[in-house]
Amino acid sequence: MLLIPGVVPYADWRALYLGARPSLDSASRAGIADSAAAVERILARGEPVYGINTGFGKLASVRIEAADLATLQRNIVLSHAAGVGAPMPVAIARLMMALKLASLARGASGVAPATVELLEAMLTYDLVPVIPAQGSVGASGDLAPLAHMAAAMIGVGEMFVGEKRMPAAEALAAAGLAPLALGPKEGLALLNGTQFSTAYALAGVFEAERLYRTALVTGVLSTEAAKGSDTPFDHRIHTLRGHAGQIETADALRDLMAGSAIRASHREDDLRVQDPYCLRCQPQVMGAILTLLRQAANTLIVEANGVSDNPLIFVGTDGAPDEALSGGNFHAEPVAFAADMIALALCEIGSLAERRIAMLVDPALSGLPAFLTPHPGLNSGFMIPQVTAAALVSENKQRAYPASVDSIPTSANQEDHVSMAAHGARRLCEMAANVDMVLAIELLAGAQGCDFHAPLVSSPPIEAVRGLLRAQVPTLEEDRHMAPDIEAAAALLRSPALLDAVAALPGLAP
Repeated sequence: MLLIPGVVPYADWRALYLGARPSLDSASRAGIADSAAAVERILARGEPVYGINTGFGKLASVRIEAADLATLQRNIVLSHAAGVGAPMPVAIARLMMALKLASLARGASGVAPATVELLEAMLTYDLVPVIPAQGSVGASGDLAPLAHMAAAMIGVGEMFVGEKRMPAAEALAAAGLAPLALGPKEGLALLNGTQFSTAYALAGVFEAERLYRTALVTGVLSTEAAKGSDTPFDHRIHTLRGHAGQIETADALRDLMAGSAIRASHREDDLRVQDPYCLRCQPQVMGAILTLLRQAANTLIVEANGVSDNPLIFVGTDGAPDEALSGGNFHAEPVAFAADMIALALCEIGSLAERRIAMLVDPALSGLPAFLTPHPGLNSGFMIPQVTAAALVSENKQRAYPASVDSIPTSANQEDHVSMAAHGARRLCEMAANVDMVLAIELLAGAQGCDFHAPLVSSPPIEAVRGLLRAQVPTLEEDRHMAPDIEAAAALLRSPALLDAVAALPGLAP
C-alpha cells in the first residue's frame, strides 16, 4: 500500500492495522534528505540545540561535544528502553511503526534517508520489535515503547519474525539488513512522538466501529425475539431531533427489520404500547455512540498524519536560516481525549446489549419462557450467560474512567503535566474483547428467543445471521456446556462472513 505522508485516510490506516504492507511515496524522499542536511548545517553553526548537542529533559542545559553526538543518540535509545509488561500485539506494533514511518517522512524530524529506509524495510520483511506495553505516560511522547522500537533498529533487543522471537541483530541479518548507526537527532526523533498511544487508540476505534455495527444486528435480533416494535425506528422521529448519527442508526435498524414475518405477526394486535428503553432507545444510544466514535476517529486520523516529535526541523528557504524549534507536539492530550471517548462508547455498547439480554431472560418483560429454556426449573438455560454479560459490563465500567484527567510529574518536574494517553488507549482492545463476549451472548439469546416464534422468521439479513449461527450452535433444548457456544458465537462475530453482512451499515470513514 502506498503511504503518502500527511494524507493517509482512515481506510488505509485500518488496512495497515489488518496487515497491509506500506511502501513510502518516493516524493517524500527529497524532503527527508533536506531535513537531514538542515541538521548538519545547524550543527555547523555551533549553537546549542535541544536533543542534537544537548542532554535531554531536565539535562537540556548540558552541552555535548561534537565527538560524543553519536554516543548521545545511542545512549538515549538504550536508557529510555525501560518498558515493562507483556509485548505489544504484533498488529498494533506494526501500526505504530507505520505511524512513525509516516511522521518521519514528513521531512521535519531531521533523520537520514537510511533511517527511514530501514523502518520501511522492517515493515516489508515483517520484522516487528518486541515492545513492552507499559511505561509511557503520553508525554514527552511515548518514550519507553518507541525506544524499544529504536533499540531493535540498532540491533539491541528482540524482534518477532513471523511466529518466532529472536535477537534483533539476528533478525536484521537474516533479512539482509544492517543495524542502524544513529546520527545527530536520530535517536530522539525515533523515540519521541505519540505513535504508541495513537496505534492503540486507532486499534480501539477500529474495533469499536465493528462492535457498533454488530450490536445493531444483535439488537434487532433481540427486538424480534421480544416481539418489539419497529415504530421507534421511524425516520420522522429522528429527523425532528436532528442528530445525524441517530438518524442513520434508526434507518439502519429499520432496514434490518424490513420484511420480518415476526414483526408483521403482531403489528395489528400488539398490546404493548411502548417497548423497554433497551429496545426503543437503540437509535438514541447507538446513534450517540456513532457520533462520538466519528469524532474520535477524526481526531486520531489528524494525529496519525501529523508530526509529533521534538524539536522540529524547518529547512530555511529564500535565504532564511534552517531552524530547530522546540515545542510540545509530543503531548498526547488529543489522543487521550479520543481514547476516553472510545472507552465510553465501548462501555455503552456492552451496557445496552446486556440490558437486552436481561430483558429476554425475564418472562415478565419478554413474554418468552423463563431464561429462554423450554423446560425452566430442570434447566437453567441462559441464566448464567446473562450473569457473565453483567460481569463483563461492570468490568468495562471500571475501565471506562477517563485516563486523561490524571497526570503525574516526571523528569524532575521538567515534564510536569502528562496526558496518560498510553494506558488510556491500551485498555481499549481489552474492553472491546469484553464487548465481543457480551454481543456473543446476546446473539445466542436473541436467536434462541426467535426460535420460540417458529415457523415465523425475521427479515432476510437477520435470518442470514441466524443461519450462520445455527450452522455452528444448535438451539438450546436442554442444558449443556455453555462456554463453547459463547466462544463459537464470538468467533462468528469476528468472522469475514459476519463482517461482510454488516459492511453496509453506518461506519466511521468520511
